Order: sequence, then structure tokens, then C-alpha cells
Amino acid sequence: MLQDRGVRPALVVLVTLVLGPIFAGCGISAPSGSGQADAADGTTTPAAPALAEADALSDPRAWDGPSTAVVPDAAVRPVETDVTPQLPATVTDAQGTKVTVTDASRILALDVYGTLARTVFELGLGDRVVGRDVSTQFAEAAQLPLVTPTGHDLSAEAILELDPTVIITDTTLGPWDVVLQLRDSGIPVLVVDSHRGLDNLRQLTEQVAAALGVPEQGQALADRTDAEVAAVQAEVAGVAPAEEGRKLRMVFLYVRGQSGVYYMFGEGSGADGLIDALGGYDVAQEIGWNGMKPVTDEGIIDAQPDLVLMMTKGLESAGGVDGLLERLPALASTPAGEHRRFVDMEDSQILGYGPLTADVLNALAVAVYAPGSVS
Repeated sequence: MLQDRGVRPALVVLVTLVLGPIFAGCGISAPSGSGQADAADGTTTPAAPALAEADALSDPRAWDGPSTAVVPDAAVRPVETDVTPQLPATVTDAQGTKVTVTDASRILALDVYGTLARTVFELGLGDRVVGRDVSTQFAEAAQLPLVTPTGHDLSAEAILELDPTVIITDTTLGPWDVVLQLRDSGIPVLVVDSHRGLDNLRQLTEQVAAALGVPEQGQALADRTDAEVAAVQAEVAGVAPAEEGRKLRMVFLYVRGQSGVYYMFGEGSGADGLIDALGGYDVAQEIGWNGMKPVTDEGIIDAQPDLVLMMTKGLESAGGVDGLLERLPALASTPAGEHRRFVDMEDSQILGYGPLTADVLNALAVAVYAPGSVS
């Protein structure tokens, strides 16, 4: 999908400046373990069934109203237990820095998505993880001490108190001076690619595994994830319109209503791959919308989406569907606005990719093509 490597640095900056504050402002909290999403009115939405078992619409446009995609509670499934890392391991990270890991007994895996920590747990090294970031939401990590006590800002003091022997991170958390301070203190710090998408699922998994001395487990986890994603995509192909003219025109909006932040995500943002995987028509490509840009009336009018993907807390921050349409009048005149076709999902899941990608795609596909199964 994303082939132009030159766009990556700009996206990294935007991810840091936009995703971090919005995640923090939207109030991501510890997992409830309920397998349900709490709506603004206090009701809950049950977790999505498998798409193959859902009652799909014969015409995906024949539905009025929003729907919430909910991933079932997913326990960690290590590809192997009692794993012994083969160390030392030397790898070159995404910034071209050669990193040698000699001790993986105390691991920190930190990013704005919570993807890296989940990957470490799925590799069978969860008992070695000593702390977490605020986006690491799954139950097995819930009791670990936070090293991002103020939203998504790394605390050097909190990290050093945990005495980590290796840190895996990317550039979505900051301040960057903290990362440099940790590296200067002698801790091996591996900086992986900040891009999240189907195009680098395997690469990211195997790089983390190689740095921790478990390359065989990395390959096994990547194989499992690829197979699960392929199975869901095959199910999506069975319900999504095949003809381009009948596909749902989709866009991804990123919102923080309290601060007046409204972004539409385009090519290279990770949202484009999500739309493709859901069998939708990626409007951003049609209108030449690259990266992450503030929403404009012209952009919305050009897009004319049938359906809008959003983060749950982001939608709530705008006052729900009614509040969003009031704040963005141009959106109200589109097919998505007229039919109130908004699909939202937990902030820390929808663009995180990683080992839960298949579950995320399934939940979104059910909300798009079988909304009656979750409403």
C-alpha cells in the first residue's frame, strides 16, 4: 500500500502531534473486561459475532443509523510458552541504528497504539514485561505500572525506576529527549517503524521478535496473524460489493471535539489500508487526499462518503452523531450524514493493527455490512 517512503517522516510528525493528544484527551482507560462498548447514553454494545455468522445486508447502503464495532475480549494467545531468548541479538532499527540486546529479562514495549506490548505478550514473553503505556489495554497487562502517567508523555523517571534491560518503541510517544536520555543511560532502545498497516504487519512482528532473541516465534506469530487476516478478508469479499460503483464510499475522520480538531485521514495514514481491507471504496485516493489533513468543507463535499469510520471517544467528544453533523454542516449533506452512517471503534484498537488485526477487521466488517447484529 504505502510505497512512497518520503511520506513517512511527515506522517510520523502528524501521528505524534495529532494521535497522542487526541488519545489522551479522549480519556482512554483501563479495560473493563466486559467485551462490550459503553455508549454515551450508558447502554452497551455487544461484541461482534463472526462475520460469517452475522446477518449481512443485501445492500450495504440500505441502513440508516450509526453502529459501533466491538472486538470480543481477546485473551493473549502466546505462540509458545516457556520461551528462552537466544541472546545476544543485534538488529538495525527503523532509524538505521544498530542495537544489540544482551538481556531480555525486563522489557518495555511502548507506542501510542499499544501494539508493541501486545506483540511481546503474543511472542510468549509477557512475563518479562515490566511496565506499560496508557494504550496497552488488554487484561494481562492491566496491573503493570504506567510509564506514561500524563497521557502519552514518557516519564524518564518512571521508566528508569523499572530498570528495563531493553526498550522497544517508535516515534509516536515523546518527548524524544526522553528516548535519547534512556539510550544514553546504556539501555538498548530499538526504534521501530511508526507506520501501522497491513503492509508491514509481518515486518514489525519479526523485527520485534528478532531484537528479543525469539525469531522463530516471530515468524510463527506473523504466519498466524497473516492467516487470520486472510480468512477475515475472504469473508468480507463474500458480503462486500465487488463492483467499484457499488462499493461503499468510505472516509476516516479523526476528531477531538473539545479542541476543535477535525482531521480526515488519506493515503499512507493506515486508514487507507483499513478501508481497502473492508471492501470499501477509498475516497481519499480519488480526491488525492494524502496523509492526515484538517477537514475542509471542500474536502467533505468532494468526498461524498456513504460511510464514515471514527474512533469511539472521538465521536463522543463531538457530541455524538448529532453534534458532529452540527459542527460539520458540509458532512450533513453527504450520503453518510443523511443516513447517519457512522461506524466507530475503540480508540486504541481501530488503527493499531498488530496481533489483533483480524479481530478488528471482523468487528468493523460486521458493523459495516451487518449492523443489525451489533446494534
